[in-house]
Amino acid sequence: MGTTERSKKRVQLWKKAAVHFALCFVMGFFTGFAPTFKPSNSSKPAAMSTSKRVEFSPQPVERPQQVANADRSLIAEAENLTMAASTWSEENYSETERRMSEDEEDEVKEPSLTPRRFIIIVTPTSTRNPLKCVFLRRLANTIKLVPQPLLWIVVEGKTESNEVSEVLRKTGIMYRHLVFKENFTDTEAEMDHQRNVALKHIEQHKLSGIVHFAGLSNVYDLDFFDQLREIEVFGTWPMAILAANKKKVIIEGPVCDSSQVIGWHILRKMNSSTDQTDDTNRLRIHISSFAFNSSILWDPERWGRTSSFQSTSQNSMKFVKQVVLEDETKLKGIPPEDCSKIMLWSLH
Repeated sequence: MGTTERSKKRVQLWKKAAVHFALCFVMGFFTGFAPTFKPSNSSKPAAMSTSKRVEFSPQPVERPQQVANADRSLIAEAENLTMAASTWSEENYSETERRMSEDEEDEVKEPSLTPRRFIIIVTPTSTRNPLKCVFLRRLANTIKLVPQPLLWIVVEGKTESNEVSEVLRKTGIMYRHLVFKENFTDTEAEMDHQRNVALKHIEQHKLSGIVHFAGLSNVYDLDFFDQLREIEVFGTWPMAILAANKKKVIIEGPVCDSSQVIGWHILRKMNSSTDQTDDTNRLRIHISSFAFNSSILWDPERWGRTSSFQSTSQNSMKFVKQVVLEDETKLKGIPPEDCSKIMLWSLH
């Protein structure tokens, strides 16, 4: 019984499926023959031309009174903000302008920086000194500590040795090495000739600076070179001479009241007639105890030198001594506060 009922149900399901399939097939078949309508593009402009144009005019919109009042308050507030911003910008600009003017006044009040004066150090070397290169290295170690600008002029007699040149090249100092050919038997005459060679070089090249004669035996306080730059025309200072075989120190140079020279430490008495007539010996100044502006060598009108021919033919060292000794008021003691301070020693 059970199997017959299940078979009947299957038959009924198949019948229903076949009926549905047939209905769908018939409907699809007749639908394919049905006519289709597609509107043409050419009919559209005609339809548009025949149709009436509808025009819309904007209509005024009435705003409520509350909205208008709110707009007026916003406009007034914006105007107030604009005025406040303008006032603030004006105040800020005036404050900035005031500060800029104050800064400019401060810049005007500040002293302008002046460049350091050029120093020209002249050092003669004796051909009879076997330790000249040792002393040259010692002096070079001192000069290297002096701030620039500085020129070191070293004068030497002509020799076959290049020892002095090698020492100068290794110092790192701006230098000029001058060599002369003359032979001398007197050491003092040789030293004066070497100084003249250096002064001629300064005059020929118009080197502008403060000239100082530094011997190989000199020992310096570094403050001395700072004071040297303060000299305008002539400057002088005391120096201590130390002798190894004599247990004493000799002071040579000026006696000052502040920077004014009022006397001299004189090493010898001037009783002979030659001392009274010779201007160069009237006042004995050690060659390392004074300095001068180099313009006296190449500015003849300022210093009373009549022509360039005379300036090149005369003894420059003698001329310097004459100019220094002509008027003691030209000499200014250094340091200006107390020129009795010893800043230079000469070792013998």
